[in-house]
Amino acid sequence: TNFLTVGESKSARCDDLESLKKRSCDPTKVENPRGLIQINKNKPVTIRKKDVPEKLDPEQITQIQPQKLTLTLRSGEPQTFDLKFKRAEDYPIDLYYLMDLSFSMKDDLENVKNLGTDLMREMQVITSDFRIGFGSFVEKTVMPYISTTPARLINPCTGNQNCTSPFSYKNVLKLTNKGDEFNRLVSRQQISGNLDSPEGGFDAIMQVAVCEEQIGWRNVTRLLVFSTDAGFHFAGDGKLGGIVLPNDGKCHLENNMYTMSHYYDYPSIAHLVQKLSDHNIQTIFAVTEEFQPVYKELKNLIPKSAVGTLSSNSSNVIKLIIDAYNSLSSEVILENGRLPEGVSITYKSICKNGVVGTGENGRKCSNISIGDEVSFQISIESKECPSHGKPEVITIKPLGFNEEVEVVLNFICDCQCASDGEPNSEKCHEGNGTFECGACKCNDGRIGRLCECSKDEVRTEDLDANCRKDNGTDICSNNGDCVCGTCECKKRENPAEIYSGKYCECDNFNCDRSNNKLCGGHGRCECRKCICDANYTGSACDCSLETSTCLAKNGQICNGRGTCECGVCKCTNPKFQGPTCEICPTCPGVCAEHKDCVQCRAFQAGEKKDTCQQDCSYFQLIKVAKLPQPTDQSFPLTHCKERDANDCWFYYTYAIRNDNKEVYVVETLECPPGPDIIPIVAGVVAGIVLIGLALLLIWKLLMIIHDRREFAKFEKEKMNAKWDTGENPIYKSAVTTVVNPKYEGK
Repeated sequence: TNFLTVGESKSARCDDLESLKKRSCDPTKVENPRGLIQINKNKPVTIRKKDVPEKLDPEQITQIQPQKLTLTLRSGEPQTFDLKFKRAEDYPIDLYYLMDLSFSMKDDLENVKNLGTDLMREMQVITSDFRIGFGSFVEKTVMPYISTTPARLINPCTGNQNCTSPFSYKNVLKLTNKGDEFNRLVSRQQISGNLDSPEGGFDAIMQVAVCEEQIGWRNVTRLLVFSTDAGFHFAGDGKLGGIVLPNDGKCHLENNMYTMSHYYDYPSIAHLVQKLSDHNIQTIFAVTEEFQPVYKELKNLIPKSAVGTLSSNSSNVIKLIIDAYNSLSSEVILENGRLPEGVSITYKSICKNGVVGTGENGRKCSNISIGDEVSFQISIESKECPSHGKPEVITIKPLGFNEEVEVVLNFICDCQCASDGEPNSEKCHEGNGTFECGACKCNDGRIGRLCECSKDEVRTEDLDANCRKDNGTDICSNNGDCVCGTCECKKRENPAEIYSGKYCECDNFNCDRSNNKLCGGHGRCECRKCICDANYTGSACDCSLETSTCLAKNGQICNGRGTCECGVCKCTNPKFQGPTCEICPTCPGVCAEHKDCVQCRAFQAGEKKDTCQQDCSYFQLIKVAKLPQPTDQSFPLTHCKERDANDCWFYYTYAIRNDNKEVYVVETLECPPGPDIIPIVAGVVAGIVLIGLALLLIWKLLMIIHDRREFAKFEKEKMNAKWDTGENPIYKSAVTTVVNPKYEGK
């Protein structure tokens, strides 16, 4: 009764358990009703053998456990229960064969005439209790789906073909265990015809689903085989024939004929899905190769359905049916009925070989063989109490099976103490209220925490003065209402946010924030001030006193080059940075930093050879034949490779262990081998000789080219030369002619 502090409203009595404990509420005074699960019917799953003489009725076979539960739900608290499913052996099967009898299916009809006995024989392997039925469909008996001329109404086929009158749907044979009766009646069927390619199969499926008595369905596995070589009409197509009334989803069979095809439109796909699910019918679409894509899309919309490829003359229909049945029966999919407002349900499946499924996959298990047992974990949660407060009932069932689980939901909407209240209690100011759950619930016309004021007698002005802090103008700090001279603080949308104080001047949500969290997530807000948790300080509790986040790899705080403030390193050496002051972009690196000291101490060489004793005694030197590897150490280890003035390599490691610096050095230098003189001299001489020969050859080649050019020039000038035939003026002949004076020419 003394739980509320000044300014708190009565609603502050309701809170989560931890908050109430923090506020020092007596645990024995806390009423905390919890949800529970009660199993009302838990009949074990049936273990049934096909070879046992005793046969059970379908109603005696149980494949799902438990069958009925009662859940008491408290808002926000899910209740989880296990549901077991086991496929029973030799489970009865009802199969209805629905066939398209338009003219294109003529050759298919011949092969179906012996289907009854053949299918009976094959299904004996699966079940000893099998029944089969037959129905056929064509199209709505109005234009433009069929020709309505008198002659075409009698025989819709052309030429000499003898066809029966068109019809929408006809139930030829209700479900029976007599295969020869199936053969006899199917043999008497005749092909019909229509004008357009899509057929009225949806009308037929709807009637097969809803006319349970006429079809003869039992509460067993129900299979509907839909055989066609064409597409389908669906809701809206009826407008072509002037039919606008939506399909009503009811049975309209008279003398086994669907009589309202001209009155009601085709059903929609969603309508079919609902009816097939309501009546636990699994559909097998046996269609030709041409229409496989269309019916595979339809299969995705209809749960527990399968599509098989029908040969052009339906010769493979038995194999198709058996394969499709095995596929359908090997999968169990759970679905639930309509959920009440504010109630949600989730599934988790534990399937064969321990395979776990969640989300949408949590509703189903695949590859289940006869005798296999799978389980589901189902959680149901209520987010709010229903307005009427009455129990609700939901059902959960495996698709395609007649069994279901009934779940009754009761809701916890009030605490027990509310019903145990003390009317007209003296604790409520002379009996002006009901004392319940530790507080007064005032009678009509009374107000105040103890119902001490009357609405009619109270003067607001006088009482408001008691609700102003320091004689200010704001009533209850604008965060509450003045009720009977006392502030009752307002409630916020977030129930975790609370106004408090005599004048509602305090709250627990207006404190400093860090990282967008109130009090940094490391404290609580009391009257607009943060009360920090241990190891945290600051106005927003954002300063951590923990130093583990400041430890560097060498185990030192901030690598010995900074201070840890609020869990973050502040580097004192400007060269160093990073979260632990270990990054130094301008530093030469560990290897270069210690190179000279390692060289002078290990090999008495290097730049610090003369000052080695003074400058390089800060580490312990250990000479080894092989360096330790990083995986061998529990402390940071740096491998170094450096070169000395003689181009020799030396290897060492640098590490800090327990504040001791250790250097491991490979005791031998790795120097490059000296040059081989003879090959070098021989190479040089050979190179000179080869270069000389090359130059001589080039010179000789140039001379040959030059001589050839000169000779060619000479030859050309010689050919073009012209010699002068005139006498030389200084030429004197060497012949002297002497004339004999006495010669007379005789």
